[in-house]
Amino acid sequence: MTDDKDVLRDVWFGRIPTCFTLYQDEITEREAEPYYLLLPRISYLTLVTDKVKKHFQKVMRQEEVSEIWFEYEGTPLKWHYPIGLLFDLHASNTALPWSITVHFKNFPEKDLLHCYSKDVIEAHFMASIKEADALKHKSQVINEMQKKDHKQLWMGLQNVLFSINDLEP
Repeated sequence: MTDDKDVLRDVWFGRIPTCFTLYQDEITEREAEPYYLLLPRISYLTLVTDKVKKHFQKVMRQEEVSEIWFEYEGTPLKWHYPIGLLFDLHASNTALPWSITVHFKNFPEKDLLHCYSKDVIEAHFMASIKEADALKHKSQVINEMQKKDHKQLWMGLQNVLFSINDLEP
């Protein structure tokens, strides 16, 4: 039987090959090359936004760049869902790499929440962790952690660092 630590490690290190392409109606100064990344399943799209934005801003007029958002086959992708969940919900039956379209205009106000900073992402992540801990361990794990432990957990997610000890109750 598989050890829990092996499952945790496999979940943590799971990656989805992804191809980001600029939406065809975005105004560019020259053709935009696709951008390829291996996305951690446990991370959030907003944590790779800076890399994607930097790649595509090279070909865009600065006045055309506003809030970035992503979609898959016409469906806006919610930034507050983990990447693995988004893939499983929308694209698990498709060939890899996962093709995500990048937009800089026409933010879908009715479908997506705005994400103004990484602090918002961190707050959402910690709220999700607290909720999961409350359901599984009656909040015993999170309540015993210090603020520095919360920061270490967040930094581990951002930098895709894994320690079994961080995940054990």
